[in-house]
Amino acid sequence: MTVVYGIKNCDTIKKAKAWLTKNDIAFEFHDYRVEGINEKMIADFFAHLPWQEVVNKRGTTYRQLSDEAKANLSAETALALLVEHPAMIKRPLLIHNGQYYLGFKADQYAEIFA
Repeated sequence: MTVVYGIKNCDTIKKAKAWLTKNDIAFEFHDYRVEGINEKMIADFFAHLPWQEVVNKRGTTYRQLSDEAKANLSAETALALLVEHPAMIKRPLLIHNGQYYLGFKADQYAEIFA
C-alpha cells in the first residue's frame, strides 16, 4: 500500500500525484485538512524520519512563527505545532512498503518504485 500525505492544493503534491498516476502506481491520498492529523500520526512520522526534516521550514506557516518558537523548536514542540499547523509538514510525505520518504523528485520516485 502506498500512501501520500499532504494538502491537495500544494503544487508539489500535484506533481507527485501526477507522477504516480502517469506511472500506473496505485496510491491513497491523505489530505491533512480534510481527513485530519493527530499526535499519533506525527509521532509515527518522527519514528521513521528525523523530526527536523519533517518540519517544513521554507513555508509561510513556519516563517510566521515567533522567533522564540523557532529558537525553542524540539521534537516535542514540533509535534504539537504540526498537529496545530499541518501545512508545516514537509510535502509530500510518502509511505511505500513500510518506508517513509519526504518531498518529491521524479528521479527519487523512479528509484522508489523501480
